[in-house]
Amino acid sequence: MKETIIKQLRAVQQASREIITLTDETINRLLFALADSIPAHQEAILQANQKDIERMDPADPMLDRLLLNASRLDAIASDIRNVASLLSPLDSVLEARVLPNGLNLKKVTVPIGVIGIIYEARPNVTFDVFALCLKSGNATVLKGGSDAMYSNIAIVDLIHTVLKEHSINPDTLYLLPSEREAAAVMLNAVGFIDMIIPRGSQKLIDFVRNNAKVPVIETGAGIVHTYFDKTGDLNLGQKIIFNAKTRRPSVCTALDTLVIHKERLDDLPALVKPLQEKKVILFADEAAYLKLQGSYPGALLHRAEPEHFGTEFLSLKMSVKTVDSLEEALEHIAHYSSRHSEAIIAEDPETKEIFLKRIDAAVVYANTSTAFTDGAQFGLGAEIGISTQKLHARGPMALKELTTYKWIIEGNGQVRPV
Repeated sequence: MKETIIKQLRAVQQASREIITLTDETINRLLFALADSIPAHQEAILQANQKDIERMDPADPMLDRLLLNASRLDAIASDIRNVASLLSPLDSVLEARVLPNGLNLKKVTVPIGVIGIIYEARPNVTFDVFALCLKSGNATVLKGGSDAMYSNIAIVDLIHTVLKEHSINPDTLYLLPSEREAAAVMLNAVGFIDMIIPRGSQKLIDFVRNNAKVPVIETGAGIVHTYFDKTGDLNLGQKIIFNAKTRRPSVCTALDTLVIHKERLDDLPALVKPLQEKKVILFADEAAYLKLQGSYPGALLHRAEPEHFGTEFLSLKMSVKTVDSLEEALEHIAHYSSRHSEAIIAEDPETKEIFLKRIDAAVVYANTSTAFTDGAQFGLGAEIGISTQKLHARGPMALKELTTYKWIIEGNGQVRPV
């Protein structure tokens, strides 16, 4: 298997040198054509997706991530068109100056080269990643999870068809075999892959970080908190918490822990009441548990154990932590946060400012839902992931984050003095 994969990676590397010569107009035409072709191939994609769905436990919270349907395919096509309509991130002059010796210096954005993505049961990522990588001049190597094997194959087949129709090298996109052995080859493909981005659970991210020789940007895992301050508005809090927890509980922006100031415990039953509609299971610390007894359904209310804090539930479960002060809330979040998305609900301007300044996360919110951490919502088109680290990129990684830069220097015979 290793020899076959390395041979294909050489072809991808060659394709990356070819696509850098494509004009933005050519790339846009292909992306629009891909978006337009999705409805005609919808039946084949959904049939493949159904084969994947049938292999997954219906109770698995990852099922929602795996599921494709007509409306989700329409949204994917819309995201691809959005990417095509954005300005190219390439060839932007970041800096330019003339040195005293007459040398002309320019710092110009260029593709990274070959980007590898390793991800779990999210076939929409296959479309999103290809569109973003192509628009930014990068070739793509994908390693999807076995749960989405049939869906990914069908999607890549469609993309290859469109690439060939536009006379673009199909090796621009390579889907690795679904076997685990392929991941090991990918993570060690120094010289063939320039950067790897894992998208999925903390377990997957840890595995990639601990085993990769290729540079890695960590994305995905979100242990998300919302702090309801003593000055928080109850009606606002109800709406925000319900949305952040229940909109799509299986995604990384979903709320995991509600942190509440002790002076607002009397409002806790009303604050979480809307969650009953979706049968959200609460793991409450002692103070919150006693306050919720008799008002929140007993079958959905449990005493919190230590492991319920710092957990990315990815399901209709949420923990509740009571704190004595803003300072304690900040300390709790700092201890358990994955540095993804964190929020405060407060009316006091000084409290909000302290929270926004001191919380160390890629995205920090005040009086709104954490569900907005998304490249499309930020006006970036689609996204390749949410970076939770600080080097190169942080937050939604879209087109600009998929470029690096090089210096271009022009002279007329200058030589450096001995």
